[in-house]
Amino acid sequence: MSLRPRRLRPPRIDAHQTFSSLYASRNYRRWYGAQSISLAGTWMQTIAQGWLVLELTGSGTAVGLVTAFQFVPVLLLGPIGGVVVDRLDKRNVVLFTQTASGVLALVLGLLVVTDVVQLWMVYALAFCLGILTTVDNPARQTFVNEMVGPDQLTNAVTLGSVNINAARVVGPAIAAGLIAWVGVGPCFLVNAASYIAVVAALLTMRVAELHPAPRSARERGQLVEGLRYVWGTPPLRVSLLMMALIGTLAYEFQVILPIMARYTFGGSASTYGVMTGAMGLGAVIGGLATASRNRHGVAVLVRQAAWFGVLILVVAVAPTLITAVLALVLVGAASITFLARANTTVQLGTQPVFRGRVMALWTVAFLGTTPVGGPTIGWIGEHAGPRWGLASGGASCLVASGLGWLALRRDPAVGFTSGTAPTPPEAELLAAVEDSRQVAAAD
Repeated sequence: MSLRPRRLRPPRIDAHQTFSSLYASRNYRRWYGAQSISLAGTWMQTIAQGWLVLELTGSGTAVGLVTAFQFVPVLLLGPIGGVVVDRLDKRNVVLFTQTASGVLALVLGLLVVTDVVQLWMVYALAFCLGILTTVDNPARQTFVNEMVGPDQLTNAVTLGSVNINAARVVGPAIAAGLIAWVGVGPCFLVNAASYIAVVAALLTMRVAELHPAPRSARERGQLVEGLRYVWGTPPLRVSLLMMALIGTLAYEFQVILPIMARYTFGGSASTYGVMTGAMGLGAVIGGLATASRNRHGVAVLVRQAAWFGVLILVVAVAPTLITAVLALVLVGAASITFLARANTTVQLGTQPVFRGRVMALWTVAFLGTTPVGGPTIGWIGEHAGPRWGLASGGASCLVASGLGWLALRRDPAVGFTSGTAPTPPEAELLAAVEDSRQVAAAD
């Protein structure tokens, strides 16, 4: 018997398992390919919009305000958008919102290239895009479930996040080149053209292969009914509260990174593009590594939020641009893991008839909080320094993780997905906790 130590081999990634939702659904393959094109355009517009406002005003607060204008409608009208989505055909809703978003990008691009753009115009178009987002985001989130079905949802959500963050690598790189070469205007025009791919994919889908959720009838009180449902379902309530806190202050990278690139590291739009691209690269790597792992629940979110917060704080204290970029790769990986797990926890923990309303609240927690967080982080970055603005986001992750941990200690059942029975190990753990409570009470 040989005593020679065995060589450790890196774990092999099963491509069929990692990309199972793409293998299983022709419709999702079409959607995924079209989104790859459109999301790159969206990231180009994100980079260009932030840099355009910075050029027009030189103000970090103004960058935060344009982001706030884009998401104020989500904050105010998001729950109503969920009611609308639950009543209508998801595919038709997405077809309308994506077409209209392309038109808005075209208008902004024409205003910039003709040199007539003013700050109020950028604010107005951002506000209009926000109105569309109140319906578009919950519709797209729930439409993924209709394309792949519940068995493939975790994989599809994770791959969707990978797609978004792969675009975060490609889009900013293209945007940085275009801005340096011809200015910000063409970025908006390219984004407008990218929506053609999405519209074509939606029009050529096989409708018979979709898994449509039952539509809600038009009734009074559906908004309040959805809110009561979420508040009365502990895993949903805790997950959405954690997402709201983190979404308010941590996911404001589009506000704080351009300020950090320009004023902390003395860089340009290319520097901002590299920093954003580093996050996207990390997210792609992290997403592919976890796409085949079907893990969700509040306990998972507590751990992921803590790691996310620590890594953001590492970037905040990074002494050089190189160390910040390397740390942002890890931030990107932590970001996609938390976001995908939270999204899956909420969707799988929701009854289908409520899914549109619940995902609308998810949109409010993730995007609708930006009108508060965007200007806040922008103001902190402008007056206290960009590092403090980024550190505020890291602290919010740690606070959210702590709140989730306290909720789990108070009621271990919070850690189980709504509507599902605990697995045998979970059931044993819950029984042990209840036994310890009874012993403590007897003492």
